[in-house]
Amino acid sequence: MKTVFVVDDNTVNLVTADEKLSDSYNVFTFACASTMLEFLNDIKPDLILLDIMMPGIDGFETLKRLKADKRHTEIPIIFMTGKNEIDFESFGYKMGVIDYLSKPFCEPVLNKFINMYIKR
Repeated sequence: MKTVFVVDDNTVNLVTADEKLSDSYNVFTFACASTMLEFLNDIKPDLILLDIMMPGIDGFETLKRLKADKRHTEIPIIFMTGKNEIDFESFGYKMGVIDYLSKPFCEPVLNKFINMYIKR
């Protein structure tokens, strides 16, 4: 079974993602990026859903750290955001994010995104 990390400071989003994905994937949820970065030493996910706006280490800094570490450069990362900011999207794509998922998300859209980027 493929593994998905979900990083978001909003507990509702974490619970929703876990509920919607856990039948098909091993789902690990993290309320902050620093915990997820530590966890990467033990488990490498097949995909990371990463919130942009978080206290502490935000999504852009997390993406930068992931792309700077050769062990993690190939992990596909989808930014999740509740804001429609073209500057965010442009900057994220330049940094290496593969797509954007709008929040709040619904199950069909969430599954479509996951299935587009993870081969079962």
